[in-house]
Amino acid sequence: MYSLIEMLRYKRPEGTQTQREFCERFLEPTFGMPDIHGNYILKVGDKPNLCFAAHHDTVHNSEGMQQLIVMNEVVSVADPKTSNCLGADCTTGVYILLCMIEHGIEGVYVVHAAEEIGCRGSAALVFDDPDWLQQIDSVISFDRYGDKSIVTHQMGLRTCSDAFAKSFSDALGLPQLKGDDGGSYTDSNEYSYTISECTNISVGYYGQHTKNETQDLEYLDLLVTALLAADWSKLVFTRDPSVIDSSWSYPYKTKVTSGSWSYDNKDKDDLLDIICNYPEEVAELLKTYGFTSYSLMEECQIEDASQYSSYLDNYANRRFM
Repeated sequence: MYSLIEMLRYKRPEGTQTQREFCERFLEPTFGMPDIHGNYILKVGDKPNLCFAAHHDTVHNSEGMQQLIVMNEVVSVADPKTSNCLGADCTTGVYILLCMIEHGIEGVYVVHAAEEIGCRGSAALVFDDPDWLQQIDSVISFDRYGDKSIVTHQMGLRTCSDAFAKSFSDALGLPQLKGDDGGSYTDSNEYSYTISECTNISVGYYGQHTKNETQDLEYLDLLVTALLAADWSKLVFTRDPSVIDSSWSYPYKTKVTSGSWSYDNKDKDDLLDIICNYPEEVAELLKTYGFTSYSLMEECQIEDASQYSSYLDNYANRRFM
């Protein structure tokens, strides 16, 4: 029913008609209608403590349908001149969630909106703090390239413990999956300030966000088979979300106090010098990590958003004003 190949044909920049058609065809028959932020949410089981996540937008620079090639268990775009990427990020994640739902795996399933333009859907959902979120111990995104990663750090900060990463690999019986402290940024990161274990799992795509993007179907089949047979009771939850733990070369660790971070001052002057001397390079890096102007202000807790109002959506305005 949920043919990954057919799903990959939809080019879905946020807010486009093709994205709406995709959601109507592949998500709404299972999830029903989305919340006010465009997120699709489904609870399977009585009191699930795991949240499985993906997102339904892509980074295509135009909407519509694309032609694909499947060769030697690898999917790619038929004509790179007509499409800037495959969109396996995060179509493959959506496919995985639908497979797990179909087989009755307990969990709260969330397919977020607007991940590719700053994780707006997930940020809004976390801000709303729904009741089901109080019982969640882990948010597991399926939005990582390759076939080896259980992401433990996003944007250089720990979002998942090494113990959880090891237990996840054991639960699936996939020893090739190992902790990876080089994660960038996806929806699970938005939950990391309140939820213990927030990670991102390799789903077998490569060259994401480029015309050379591919999806490895053989690994995907291996992963889905393992997820459907997983022993979820093996998972351990040890990370304290109130502790900020960095993987950067200069160590700092501190507590969240009164809703804000209290940073050590070590190397702060050096960072300021880098930002002042190389503003374009820093801005490009932040853009690569998925930041928009409003999401950066949100992370820095800058409340005066008036001069950037053209970049704010309804959620941002509601939060800052």
